[in-house]
Amino acid sequence: MERSKAREEAERLRNEINRHNRLYYVEARPVISDVAFDRLLERLIAIEREFPDLVTPDSPSQRVGGEVTKVFPVVTHREPMLSLSNTYSIDEVSDFCRRVGKLVEAEGGRTPEFVAELKFDGVAVSLLYRDGMLLRGATRGDGTRGDDITANLRTIPTVPLSITLPGGPLFGMQEGDVEVRGEVFMRKEDFAKLNDARPEEDCFANPRNATAGTLKLQDSAEVARRRMSFVAYFLKGEGDGGSSQLQRLCQLEAMGFMTGGNYRLCRGEEEIAGFIGEWSEKRWTLPYETDGVVLKLNDTSLWDRLGATSKSPRWAIAYKYPALQAKTTLRDVVFQVGRLGTITPVAELEPVRLAGSTVSRSTLHNFDEIERLGLRIGDRVMIEKSGEVIPKVVAVVTDERSASTDAIEVPEQCPECGTPLVRPEGEVSYYCPNEEGCPAQKRGRILHFASRNAMDIQNLGDALVAQLVSQGLVGDPGDLYRLGQDQLEGLERMGAKSARNLLDALAESRSRDYGRLLYALGIRHVGQATARELARACPSVEHLRAAGEDELAAVPDIGPVVARSIIGFFTRPWVRDMLRKLHEAGLRMQADAPTQLVNRNFEGLSVIFTGGLERYDRQTAAQLVLERGGRVVSSVSKKTGLVVAGSEAGSKLDKALKLGVRVIGEDEFEAML
Repeated sequence: MERSKAREEAERLRNEINRHNRLYYVEARPVISDVAFDRLLERLIAIEREFPDLVTPDSPSQRVGGEVTKVFPVVTHREPMLSLSNTYSIDEVSDFCRRVGKLVEAEGGRTPEFVAELKFDGVAVSLLYRDGMLLRGATRGDGTRGDDITANLRTIPTVPLSITLPGGPLFGMQEGDVEVRGEVFMRKEDFAKLNDARPEEDCFANPRNATAGTLKLQDSAEVARRRMSFVAYFLKGEGDGGSSQLQRLCQLEAMGFMTGGNYRLCRGEEEIAGFIGEWSEKRWTLPYETDGVVLKLNDTSLWDRLGATSKSPRWAIAYKYPALQAKTTLRDVVFQVGRLGTITPVAELEPVRLAGSTVSRSTLHNFDEIERLGLRIGDRVMIEKSGEVIPKVVAVVTDERSASTDAIEVPEQCPECGTPLVRPEGEVSYYCPNEEGCPAQKRGRILHFASRNAMDIQNLGDALVAQLVSQGLVGDPGDLYRLGQDQLEGLERMGAKSARNLLDALAESRSRDYGRLLYALGIRHVGQATARELARACPSVEHLRAAGEDELAAVPDIGPVVARSIIGFFTRPWVRDMLRKLHEAGLRMQADAPTQLVNRNFEGLSVIFTGGLERYDRQTAAQLVLERGGRVVSSVSKKTGLVVAGSEAGSKLDKALKLGVRVIGEDEFEAML
């Protein structure tokens, strides 16, 4: 390609990619598939690789990451990043309005106006631009100093790498240093995709936790793979002294920032209460999580004069929507051992009704969480359900604590096998290191191997697996294929018919494809999506075992951490023994030869199946979509192209109808094939 044409094409691609980023992240109305978007980016990167001098600092290619940071330098904020005072009471919001009104009146001002903005449930950061280019990005930290995470923030599509200051009488900002503050968050759809690609034990509890953990990763390429967003709500620069908060939000939008758009100028308490009430229900329809409303005095010229307490400004307040809560008693704490050896404390609660269901157990995540809560056995505790359906213990009712409560001790040994526990440096969880001998880890690995999205072995449930392991018949998934009719019939509640059904299910599982086998092996950090990418990049188990860290890290969705986890997995003696048994059992240890598409009738479509189909099982239906250029996904969002609804379709169908996603039945699905 000639240089002049390359320059034109690169500029066109940059504009096109930036447009699609805005359509997806800001306007929530994507018009092309992920595959098509990736092709645009790959084309741009190829041109810039051929003509390196055409690379611009704000090119979308500069968002893919690759920088590894060993230490995050500490930076001092130009102005303190204060946190807002929170309230859950409309009466306290009214008190705030009257209090600010008196202060404004004392300053000679008029009746104050407030800007009501939705409160994003994310992580606060500061961006500093110099002469229009992103210079630095930092976390809030302690409010005065934060960590420099510029490399990670550059990977976020809604963080402009360069800005142009709009002119005109409304704005009038001058070139120089411009600071923008806001919240980094993860959209519900992107959070679901992140968890879908991870093993169950490694799933994040909620989008905010996922965001906070991702921002502190040392590998910016891994950060780029976890799609995050940035919403701006604060602007400070030369020549902006006369602009109101409402004008600053408009200016942020004109500069290319996402603001969410759901803000309103409110004149008086009645309008504020109306905004809060309106969004108490509407917030559930948004593609991201919000947990309240922020109120700011619109006249920014009074902000400095109203001042702040040691922690919070006097000109703003956050109203937080109350979560669904109930009070109960912590009866006991038991310790579960996961298939990866993770020790998880679980609260056993006095049963209580909450949001339509009876709650008797709740995970406590880890021992740091127990310490943070100050939790003791016998305590009265508050549990809640907010955006998540899983209940959690959120607080101890200390004024109802009796003298008979007991401390929760960290176990020194594995509750299953007695092995001394370890806590790796930098991690919050304790682990049982006895991978090969711990019965709980054996059971967990076998159940994962047999699960629906792995080898889908019917009739192999918790009770049966527990018997097989306790009697020494099965120690790893490879042993399943050595079981005989007589051995199974000798087990409790296992007759001839049940034994035959299980053996038939095991025989059927031998036909599962190579990608599902890789997921079924239970390699840490390797979820379904990652397993599919590995199957494409390393089309046999032998190839995967021989792959080095650089080769693995080059696979989409795999960074150095996952690569090292894969390499470490294959070095274990018990893994080599298990793989030998699986090979001898005739499982598919390599990928099939690539086949040509039947047609492209589903190209660019993300398809979800919900409910029961009469003529196809779920795996077969998914394969038919893949053979026609489509993708099969697990969660409904505005980006979903098609929902195929069978009998007794549930919440996914409801959400699809709510979002306006196209829904078809089995007959129409067959016609599309």
